[in-house]
Amino acid sequence: MISLTDNWMQIAVALGIGLLIGVERERRKSEGRDRAPAGVRTYAITALLGSVSFELGGILLLAVVTASVAGFVALGYFRTRSQDDPGLTSEYVQLLTLLLGALAMREPLLASALGVTVALLLVVRTRIHYFVRTTLTETELHDALVLSGAALVVLPLMPDRYMGPLNAINPHTLWIIVVLMLAISAGGYIALRLFGSRYGLPAAGLASGFVSSSATIASMGTLAKQKPELMPAAVSGAVLSTVATIGQMTVVLGATDPATLAIMVVPLLSAGLMAVAYAAWFLVKALRQQTTETIEKGRAFSFRSALILAATMAAVLLAAAALNAWLGNAGLIAGAAIAGFADTHAPAVSIASLAAGGKLEAAATVLPILLAMSTNTVTKIALAASSGGGRFASQVIPGLLLTIAAGWLGGLQALIN
Repeated sequence: MISLTDNWMQIAVALGIGLLIGVERERRKSEGRDRAPAGVRTYAITALLGSVSFELGGILLLAVVTASVAGFVALGYFRTRSQDDPGLTSEYVQLLTLLLGALAMREPLLASALGVTVALLLVVRTRIHYFVRTTLTETELHDALVLSGAALVVLPLMPDRYMGPLNAINPHTLWIIVVLMLAISAGGYIALRLFGSRYGLPAAGLASGFVSSSATIASMGTLAKQKPELMPAAVSGAVLSTVATIGQMTVVLGATDPATLAIMVVPLLSAGLMAVAYAAWFLVKALRQQTTETIEKGRAFSFRSALILAATMAAVLLAAAALNAWLGNAGLIAGAAIAGFADTHAPAVSIASLAAGGKLEAAATVLPILLAMSTNTVTKIALAASSGGGRFASQVIPGLLLTIAAGWLGGLQALIN
């Protein structure tokens, strides 16, 4: 015989879901003749009905109960259909509450998370309606659909294997770069709309740098080229993305080999402080601008620029593969420098792994890691010039060069020893 007392916690979760959703629905109920039939008690009982029916009879009894509740919900809708806009939200939510109550008996954590999400969607309905009808433009909706299609439709279809000349190109990896470019540009656009150019772009640059500093620099360059008045803020965001790269480097080195991090901490700290100082200079210039903070609604990203970035990365990978085939296994240093054109973290982790395995002295890791950072800087310089034009490049490139120079100066003692 099944004992419900063995599952009192799951039943309590179901009751909590019903009460949470019911409280919100109770506050939405109108008065008088058009008063909605379901309130806090009805939703709480509906959730309990779902949990008890699933526990006692499984899927079959739950299906019968769901059909019965659907019938009563339909009668309630028939009663209130004379209202100007009765909608179907409450009816669907009541059925969902029943199913969430049943789900709580199997996956209480998932059910409670979904319950909170449903309640949140109901609470912010007015803001959502206002955003969709008034704030969101047709162009922005189009861009959102393009980004969703690129990430959810095209990306899974891309073959995840190396192919082409020298087996250097992975279409799946390159399309990830395209998606990152679109997402980063969209994130910068959203930050621009929310906080304005002076604060939004630097914050977006720092945050996006944890995903891809190269893509962030390309995105900031595209935006600065389209809107020259945003140049100081875009330059600040571009350089701040390198701070995120250095922060990531610190974390991955520490996780791979603490001894390597210990000897690289001065170069990384020197480079990070230089990047912060340079970006802060342009941030101050952006804050001092007297231009009116008017943000025009437009495109969230440039799909063409994203494709150009992917093509640039493909060319870099081909060049690196050709050099590697030419040099062979001539040395760890050359390999790290070649790999750095595409990504600075992968060669750094590889070097640190060798040091952690005792195959390389920690002091010998400084040169290949700095070379990888340097060749990656060359890639960023090329992206800054190709995406943002001469004016953007002339302001970003000095910051990139000063940052990597500070890293080399910081590692000078380790290199001499």
